[in-house]
Amino acid sequence: MHTPYLIVGGSAAGMAAAHAIRMRDPDRPITVLTEEPDKPYFRPMIPFVVSGKKAARDMAMEGAGPYTQKNIRVETGSCVVSVDTRARKVFLDDGRSVAYEKILFATGSRPYIPPEIQGTQTQGVFALRTLDHARDMAARAGNTNHAVLIGGGLLNLKAAFALLELKIKVTLVVFSPEVLSQLMDPEDAVLIRKALDDAGLVIKNRSAVIGIQSDHTGVTGVVLDDNSEIACEMVCIGKGVRPNVEFLEGSGIQLEKGIVADRHTACSQPGAFAAGDVAVTHDPISGEPVMTALWTNAVEMGRCAGLNMAGLPTAYSGTFGILNATQVAKMPFVSMGMVHTRELDCEIHCHTTRTAHRKMVFSPDGDRLMGMVLVGDIRNAGLYRQVIQEKMAVERFKQEIIHHSLHWGIMIR
Repeated sequence: MHTPYLIVGGSAAGMAAAHAIRMRDPDRPITVLTEEPDKPYFRPMIPFVVSGKKAARDMAMEGAGPYTQKNIRVETGSCVVSVDTRARKVFLDDGRSVAYEKILFATGSRPYIPPEIQGTQTQGVFALRTLDHARDMAARAGNTNHAVLIGGGLLNLKAAFALLELKIKVTLVVFSPEVLSQLMDPEDAVLIRKALDDAGLVIKNRSAVIGIQSDHTGVTGVVLDDNSEIACEMVCIGKGVRPNVEFLEGSGIQLEKGIVADRHTACSQPGAFAAGDVAVTHDPISGEPVMTALWTNAVEMGRCAGLNMAGLPTAYSGTFGILNATQVAKMPFVSMGMVHTRELDCEIHCHTTRTAHRKMVFSPDGDRLMGMVLVGDIRNAGLYRQVIQEKMAVERFKQEIIHHSLHWGIMIR
């Protein structure tokens, strides 16, 4: 089989690239290979499958949002095991091969399962990452009274609320001093923590699960690092992700944990590109290499890759090391740029009320906005992103930023 455009991975980055290619090149074939059994879907929605609010058909990407182009061939259950970049050919686990002219690696990432936790292969242990995982978790929920979730990241919090909606007791075991430690400092998460407490989520900070107990039914409990035990019938592990790059060994593609990509998303071999969770790009603030597991970044990067593959040179603007906007327990928040400030030489302005918190982080000389956290009141987040990403001098409107009153009129006058 031969295809002009081959995309390995059918999630956010891969499908965004396919649709960008189709906009520039309406005729030549595009082939997308995904090892999942399901057609591409909106991954951030999978907690709704656990809670029963959504069915798989409600999550389909095709024809929704930016994914509206036609005649893109998606082959499910297709796992690439090796790549010959000189011959421009990939090999699949079923013995097939596919030749290509240009290729995009958008293989994403997989959950990290800490090897020090004993019993992670037990029935009833999950790492919520795919639609299949969500289906299995939903099936187990019918016989679950108590679930223990390991890790205080965003996906685990969403999984926790999906289970709470099913009237299942949930305990979150977090090694860090507070939840969402990758997105903000502990003092910035106070209002979020209160909202989680009020919603009925039990949180054990500064604790770690060291073992999972089981019998013939599967999970029966967990053992913590202080040797205490928690009885439960389900465990969900949310301890980060690792990029899917093992199939590229010996391919000549440069790897530094993930796939190294330049500002045009190109890899180290001709005709090859990378986008999404698997790609190592640059942080627009620090210029340092960075990887991200954020859907919106994957879409933007995938679109850029697709345009480059179709012959339109397009520079990727870079990935914030931290950029997230969502809500948990009905508490909206935005975290962007440099927000961990305890060892950072910077100028910081914080303001907290009963219902909102904000932190604005400026460069040491105070001339540039470098990061921000908004909790409760997230107005103007898009403006702040532009100010940070474009490294604007902020002297004219710095006080408006500090007092959270920035608007377009002030920026353009």
